Amino acid sequence: MKSIEYLVATMNKTNEDFIKTMNIKDNILIINQTSYKDTEITKNTNQTIKFISVDEKGLSKSRNMAIENSNGDICVVVDDDFRYYDNASQKILEAYERNKDADIIAFYYTKKGEKTKKIKHKTRRVRYLRSLKINSAQITFKRESIVNNNIKFNENFGAGAEKYTAGEENIFLYECLKKGLKIYREPVYILEIEERESGSTWFKGYNKEYFTTKGAVYYQMTPTFYWILILQFAIRKRKLYVRNMKTIQAIKTMFNGKNEYKKIKNKK
Repeated sequence: MKSIEYLVATMNKTNEDFIKTMNIKDNILIINQTSYKDTEITKNTNQTIKFISVDEKGLSKSRNMAIENSNGDICVVVDDDFRYYDNASQKILEAYERNKDADIIAFYYTKKGEKTKKIKHKTRRVRYLRSLKINSAQITFKRESIVNNNIKFNENFGAGAEKYTAGEENIFLYECLKKGLKIYREPVYILEIEERESGSTWFKGYNKEYFTTKGAVYYQMTPTFYWILILQFAIRKRKLYVRNMKTIQAIKTMFNGKNEYKKIKNKK
């Protein structure tokens, strides 16, 4: 049987007590970004908890450190406000057993206090455009597939990054697809997410920063077809942002974000 390891990214924790509310029954690897370095390993009857504290900043850095230090066959991407259902690991293993060619499987989650919506589709293959609809709370992957293909989260993006505080999971999935990995979306709920009182740590509305980041993300995904992604987003999501920004302005801001990031990338 394949082993599962939950890769938790968190900040400024002094111990592992916070994971008690997460209802994780399999092995856990915690990357704790704080002001010091330390590693602690706790072994229980059916679970090993590895707690690594690092003097680093950036969600993508935490994700990459977790992958480097993991040893599970199947890895689950986790934030510290997730709570998994009792049968989550069983559902994950069953999905990989059914889809033996899958390198990545995305599952569903609910937000605390909201009713579970019926999922209308069956298990389906995820390609480039559908990968844009997946966020980090849904991602599980075969560790071997990621490591053998040298795929990492882009550390220019994600919470805590210097400038672009979102989009790291979409860039990650695009990289997986470009290297031939197979992604599936499984119509199964495996976790519940606590709604933060202050809202998302990165989403502050459909403002200049939001669209600048979108342009940079799309260019990192595909330097050739980024413009198609910009245009499709501007059209498809128009109802969401039109009160804040006109469509032509949103498109221009995304192109400006692309140009800005291209200069940053070329300097490295």
